[in-house]
Amino acid sequence: DIDHLNPRVQKELVEWLNWLRTDVGFDGWRFDFAKGYSADVAKMYVDRSEPRFAVAEIWTSLAYGGDGKPNLNQDPHRQELVNWVNKVGGSGPATTFDFTTKGILNVAVEGELWRLRGTDGKAPGMIGWWPAKAVTFVDNHDTGSTQHMWPFPSDRVMQGYAYILTHPGTPCIFYDHFFDWGLEEEIDRLVSIRTRQGIHSESKLQIMEADADLYLAEIDGKVIVKLGPRYDVGNLIPGGFKVAAHGNDYAVW
Repeated sequence: DIDHLNPRVQKELVEWLNWLRTDVGFDGWRFDFAKGYSADVAKMYVDRSEPRFAVAEIWTSLAYGGDGKPNLNQDPHRQELVNWVNKVGGSGPATTFDFTTKGILNVAVEGELWRLRGTDGKAPGMIGWWPAKAVTFVDNHDTGSTQHMWPFPSDRVMQGYAYILTHPGTPCIFYDHFFDWGLEEEIDRLVSIRTRQGIHSESKLQIMEADADLYLAEIDGKVIVKLGPRYDVGNLIPGGFKVAAHGNDYAVW
């Protein structure tokens, strides 16, 4: 319950942010519950503290159909994320967590992988519109962990990481998954592939297939990722590609 329009509050928070940056060594901010105050306020804090990176948590509900599942078209949802970045400063360090991708991916891995190709043929989340400003994630302390408010299907978590760690956007790894779930080695392997192949936030994504049981995509012409239980995809993989990582219902070439 902070009055962000109060000049004293603004002054003291800016001083504190600059102290964190210059004296302590932090170089980025996470704006918690960013829908609770205006983007103009966030812009003021970013402009006056000059972080290298800033990411906002703008968690709003997706649009759902009568079947209780997300609509295929989530343009209004991702537009809200894009609007926040634009208002804070699209040429600056501001980004947002890609809750659109999170919500769609949650359902897609449950036998509806066709959802990962939007109506425009691109990725259906914020990464399909402005990947450089989208921070992708599988779960966080609110959605997963002890709060468990919107958890990713626990037996398909690595499919989620195979997606975000090969795709455009800035992927974020959840502490619990890496240190507590015994997934360190699998996640590490995917991180190494991303690093070695130079995949970055604005990498080019080509979706090759998106069916119920198969999602296949090529990134920068260097990496191919497969999600889903369909096994025989050899005829879809171009020559010269070799399997670099694999696990339960996912593979990366």
